[in-house]
Amino acid sequence: MFEILGLVIAVLVVTVVAAVALVSSRGRKALPPRAEVAPLPGVGDDAEVPRDTPKRPVATVPLPDVLPEATSVEMPLDVPEPTAGRLSRLRARLARSQSTLGRGLFTLLSRDILDEDTWEEVEDTLLQADMGVKATQELVERLRTRVRVEGTRNPGELRTLLREELVTAIGADTDRTLKTLPHEDGRPSVVLVVGVNGTGKTTTCGKLARVLVADGRTVVLGAADTFRAAAADQLQTWGDRVGAETVRGPEQGDPASVAFDAVKRGIDARVDTVLIDTAGRLHTKTGLMDELGKVKRVVEKHGPVDETLLVLDATTGQNGVVQARVFTEAVDVTGIVLTKLDGTAKGGIVISVQRELGIPVKLIGLGEGPDDLAPFEPEAFADALLGDQAAL
Repeated sequence: MFEILGLVIAVLVVTVVAAVALVSSRGRKALPPRAEVAPLPGVGDDAEVPRDTPKRPVATVPLPDVLPEATSVEMPLDVPEPTAGRLSRLRARLARSQSTLGRGLFTLLSRDILDEDTWEEVEDTLLQADMGVKATQELVERLRTRVRVEGTRNPGELRTLLREELVTAIGADTDRTLKTLPHEDGRPSVVLVVGVNGTGKTTTCGKLARVLVADGRTVVLGAADTFRAAAADQLQTWGDRVGAETVRGPEQGDPASVAFDAVKRGIDARVDTVLIDTAGRLHTKTGLMDELGKVKRVVEKHGPVDETLLVLDATTGQNGVVQARVFTEAVDVTGIVLTKLDGTAKGGIVISVQRELGIPVKLIGLGEGPDDLAPFEPEAFADALLGDQAAL
């Protein structure tokens, strides 16, 4: 009994093993015979590389005895437009925006009867041109006298009469010289540029640098406006265009320190002129005006400031006169720069600011171009005010 049971178990075990072997053999893929691979030279413990095995030749390039120095590509400098007669060349642009004054006056003065109402209209026309009350009254009184005495009625004679009176009101004999020449001891002339926010001080500094370079001067720019973002970058861009060095300090730094360093650099480099751009400030803020006075005092440790130019926006009208008065009390302004005189500006501000303060207009800005800053010429300006198209 037990022998038969053992035999049956043995048969079952053999059958199961055979079935498993059969399934495994069906699922396995046949592999190709293993190829014999020759050993690589230098691989393995017993490998040897023949010493006379030829190597691939390497090309050699002969080097020069002296290597050339690296050269940098310099951007060409701008060549500023000569300043001689610059206002005359720009007069047509100014006349296009100012000729309404001349046309209005001609129309009024050419009437058959010049009664009191007509002269009041003449006064109104001049006041609207920002000429100021006192200057307007004086000009009208002189016109009335000359028209009555000389009996002027011809348009050509009227124009001549008006031009003469305007030139007299502007001040043809006023000294408008910019003190930008170096001193006898070699110190550079120092020009301080001041004004309220938004009048264009930094741009004026850049354009003035171009004016001086065009006249053969050497210039250092001082970026003492450390409060307005990118003011120093803007000034340096102007300087780089004409080859003028810019001295700058850290943002929010002490402006007086920057101004001091700029003048020192100008002395060391023996340049002709140092232009110092200051931060814009409200003329109603006493603390800011005191700080501007500090900048000037610190600069004067090197020597006196030769020019303090106040930049006025001509479109502000009589408010510019108020600004000029406050700045004059703080830093002793020596000259006016009128910017934005084209467009909506009326031109009479030239007469009123000089009349009220006794400060001459020395430069005028007529546009956005780099060479649109011009020395002020009373005769050319009067022609532009009157719209002298035939003389352009």
